[in-house]
Amino acid sequence: MPSFVKPRYALVALDCPDPLALAAFYSELTGYDIEPLDGFPPEKVTWIELLNGGQPTIAFQKVEHFVAPTWPAGDVPQQLHLDFDVENLDEGELFVLSLGAIKTDVQPGSSFRVFLDPVGHPFCLVKRTVPDIA
Repeated sequence: MPSFVKPRYALVALDCPDPLALAAFYSELTGYDIEPLDGFPPEKVTWIELLNGGQPTIAFQKVEHFVAPTWPAGDVPQQLHLDFDVENLDEGELFVLSLGAIKTDVQPGSSFRVFLDPVGHPFCLVKRTVPDIA
């Protein structure tokens, strides 16, 4: 039987109209730096990633005719969403709103909150739960 090397999860890529602008939003949200352009003209960027020390990260891919998800309506499905843990939902909400996120009208749970990034991708802030170690 052949020996296989398992693939390693590397990143999730978000389609968007302006990779640098969306990377800036998620850089502020996560604290991860944006990979350097190394002299590459910003207007020519079609793909860019956040730096996460070799760990899984987020990338941003330019799509000319980008159509934002319409969650929860479903005309254009969310396709994926990102979850970010927070210790305090209210404080987390204030932070992401200050970055330009939009809180959705539909909030289907109490342990998380749903937002849209500046181009409409849904993401959630999830109340971090600390396991009870007894």
